[in-house]
Amino acid sequence: MATHRISPSPTTVRWGMFDAAFPALITIESGDTVTLECVSGAPEVMPPPESGFQIPPALAAIHTSSLPRAGGHIITGPVGVRGAEPGDMLEVRIDKIEFGTDWGYCGFRPLAGTLPEDFPDRFLTHIPIDRAKRTCKLPWGTELNLAPFFGVMGVAPPPGYGTISTIQPRQHGGNLDNKELTEGSTLFLPVWTEGAKFSAGDGHGVQGDGEVCINALETCLTGTFTLVLHKGGGARDPLLTYPRAETPTHFITMGMHEDLDQAMKQALRQMISFITGRTNLSREQAYQFCSLAVDFRVTQTVNGEKGIHGVLKKGLLF
Repeated sequence: MATHRISPSPTTVRWGMFDAAFPALITIESGDTVTLECVSGAPEVMPPPESGFQIPPALAAIHTSSLPRAGGHIITGPVGVRGAEPGDMLEVRIDKIEFGTDWGYCGFRPLAGTLPEDFPDRFLTHIPIDRAKRTCKLPWGTELNLAPFFGVMGVAPPPGYGTISTIQPRQHGGNLDNKELTEGSTLFLPVWTEGAKFSAGDGHGVQGDGEVCINALETCLTGTFTLVLHKGGGARDPLLTYPRAETPTHFITMGMHEDLDQAMKQALRQMISFITGRTNLSREQAYQFCSLAVDFRVTQTVNGEKGIHGVLKKGLLF
C-alpha cells in the first residue's frame, strides 16, 4: 500500500468550511496511508512575541494569505478515496499522532461556551507543551498528561448541504471533539459523495469530556491515517448512516443535536442498533443491556450541535 503526505499551505487547507464540491487534493487507493500535517489557530489567538513561542511558518503563511475564512477550524484536505460512493463506509484508522509545536492555547470569548452568561469577557492562555514528556503545564502549576486527538475528522457532507461550517458536527463527522479518538482508535464514517473526501484538523493536546469553555488545548498536530473503503457500508455495518468509532478496548456510538436530550436519544438508538446488528439480542434486550453496561458521556456542549457518546466495553457481548 502506498503512503502519502500533505503539508498545510493556503492551497491545501480550508478555513472553517466543508463542501462536497471541494475537489480532492489527491485521490488514494483504499488501504493507503496518508499523513496530514495540521495547524490550528487564527491570528487573534497567536502568542505574543515576548512569550518565546514560535508560530509555525505554515500557519503564518495561511494567516497572511487571501484564503477565504468562514470561522471555525483550519482543516487539511480533502483526500479522495478511489471508488468511494454514497452509501459506502470509510474506515479511518488513526495510526499515529505527533505534536507540531511546543505550545497550545485555551480560552473563551463573549457569547460562546457553556456558560456565556457567567463569563462575558474574553480570556486566553498560552500553555507550554513538553513533547518529550507528553505533558503540559498550566499557569498555576498543574501538570497534565497529554492525550492528543483531532477535534475535526470528517468526510464531505451530503452535496445538497452546500458549504457548511466546520463548527457543528453532523452525520459526516466533522467537529466531533471526542477525546476517545486518540492514536490506535478507528473512526467509521458514512460516505455522502463520490471519493468520500476526508479532512482533519483542530488538534487537541488534551480535553475533558464536555469541552465546556469552548476550547481544549488547541495545538498543531500531524496525523497519520489509513483509509479503508467498505462498499455498501461493509458486511458488519451495511446501513451505517452516522459516525461510529472503536478503540482498542471499547465500541463507541455518537449522538449530536442542539438539544442534549435528543443527542442522548440518538447515541442510545445508535448503540441499540449496533448491538442488535452484531448479536441475536432483541431490541428490548439491547435497550436493557445499555442501561446495565453502557456508559453515555457528554462529548461536548459548545459546538451548537451538542454531543453524547455511548461507550461499550469489548468482550461483554462479542
